[in-house]
Amino acid sequence: MALIVIAEDEFLIQDVLAMMLEDAGHEVEAASHGVAALDLVKKLRPALVVTDFMMPLMTGLELARAMRANAELRTIPIILTSGAQGSIGRAEPEMFDAVLDKPYREEELLASIDNLLRGAS
Repeated sequence: MALIVIAEDEFLIQDVLAMMLEDAGHEVEAASHGVAALDLVKKLRPALVVTDFMMPLMTGLELARAMRANAELRTIPIILTSGAQGSIGRAEPEMFDAVLDKPYREEELLASIDNLLRGAS
């Protein structure tokens, strides 16, 4: 279906999320921090990014700011998933297209992805 980049430093969460998205028919590339995710986004131009907030080297908010500041990347939808910083993401709606609090339901994430991908096409 679509290429999705995941930025998540918790490897177990990253693996579960990747399997969930692959089972839904998406192609997935994963990064363990925002700097690596930004490199993947620049190289691959994914249809969507799912990012955690708290990560080493570059937070999810810093990743979103870097993408929104880049003319070639600014329209890529970004979903923030966070255990404690969801309110920060919601306070900056121009950065994130959706914010889901961990633990989120699989159906909730997949519905958000489907809605954003339909809107982007």
